[in-house]
Amino acid sequence: MFVFLVILNFQCAENSGDGSTHEVVHDSTDVVMEVTEVVHVNTEIPQGLRRLLAAYPEFLDSADGNNLYWKDGTVMVYDDGYDKTHEEKLNNPDLEDMMSQEYIPGVDWDSPPPEDFEPGRIRFEPFFKKMYGASSDQVNENLVSLKWIPGICGTTVKVNTVNGVAEKLNKISEELSQLPAEFHKYLARTGGTFNWRNIAGTNRLSTHAFGTAIDINTEYSDYWKWNNSTQYRNKIPIEIVVIFEKYGFIWGGKWFHYDTMHFEYRPELLNQAEEE
Repeated sequence: MFVFLVILNFQCAENSGDGSTHEVVHDSTDVVMEVTEVVHVNTEIPQGLRRLLAAYPEFLDSADGNNLYWKDGTVMVYDDGYDKTHEEKLNNPDLEDMMSQEYIPGVDWDSPPPEDFEPGRIRFEPFFKKMYGASSDQVNENLVSLKWIPGICGTTVKVNTVNGVAEKLNKISEELSQLPAEFHKYLARTGGTFNWRNIAGTNRLSTHAFGTAIDINTEYSDYWKWNNSTQYRNKIPIEIVVIFEKYGFIWGGKWFHYDTMHFEYRPELLNQAEEE
């Protein structure tokens, strides 16, 4: 008998002892069940699962119609079966929600972004905790110090080595240093990398908590909360963005709730061409 872990959302009715029942909803971050069988309803692997497998081959083994299999035997359900609003997807997503919007790399993207279109902003937190660490101490074990754009910025930043993130950021640093002087002001400071914290005003972890994100110069950045408006604004040149995208980092400037200083490592959203 094969025993493995499944991480999922589920909803059930529980007897309260007086003959009545009440609904119990368990959040995806809290439930880890030990089971003896997975029911394979659909054998066709969704595109989102194929992209995850291609992006993280060191951790992920395989997939079927609705399950993602990790190399250590853990299984994560892809689609929990619930229809959700955008806000519900942000606060209680599954993997399918996370992969539901297509990030468009390069210059030819839909600017400004349509309402609630923000691929990458929906994150299934157990996926990233398992990969990068479920606590500050766990993440710290895989951090290294990196000299960020010597000659322009020169700050030392802490970044994660898992999935080669530090190596890729180092290559980005080298390419950014070759940009003409007119771009230097956007890169002369950094808003930070590793910081185990929640996104402001939410209970959701920032990707800065995993050491897989970096903010560039906040002086020339726009953030919807700072501006107290979702009216799109941006000053960051696309020449900077495409260098990050080349190495698997998405840009928060392509979100309806824009965050133009922000870049995070999300290669599963940038490998569409390889999977189609």
